[in-house]
Amino acid sequence: MGESARMGRRGDDTPAVTPAPPSDLLAAPGYGARRLYQAYLAAWNRHVDPVLTGPQFAVLSAVRAYPGSDQSSLAGAVALDTSTMADLCRRLERRGLIRRVESPRDARRKLLSLTDEGKSVLSQVNRRARRLDKALLDGDDIDGDIDMAALLNALGARWERIAEVDKLR
Repeated sequence: MGESARMGRRGDDTPAVTPAPPSDLLAAPGYGARRLYQAYLAAWNRHVDPVLTGPQFAVLSAVRAYPGSDQSSLAGAVALDTSTMADLCRRLERRGLIRRVESPRDARRKLLSLTDEGKSVLSQVNRRARRLDKALLDGDDIDGDIDMAALLNALGARWERIAEVDKLR
């Protein structure tokens, strides 16, 4: 993906060339971000957990950090919109990983906590996720002085701000 053209095979056994991305695409940050995310998903599925998704892991981590918080408040912390967060929390609840209870002050608010099973799953997945993080961020091909996670988060924050402006300069 993104490398020079690769040879493949078509059904008739004649070689097919898989074209490399055009140079203007390689220069586009959105393409790089999409490629990075696709590679991350593939690595997560192979090395961390093929069932629990990254966003579900993020929600479990946020619930562990802020037990008793409502799902709408935590949505922003895990970079999800509130409807996606609600759907994801329902799925985690059905799997027995979180508990959702109505707030005593506002029945529309759902307060979240981890179940014992959720704590166990989070602990196991967290160990594998940290190993993946290390593999992704360590390497001879990356400048050791760059805090890649901080850089990615800074870019995310900047891109979120740009997405909110009405008109680009």
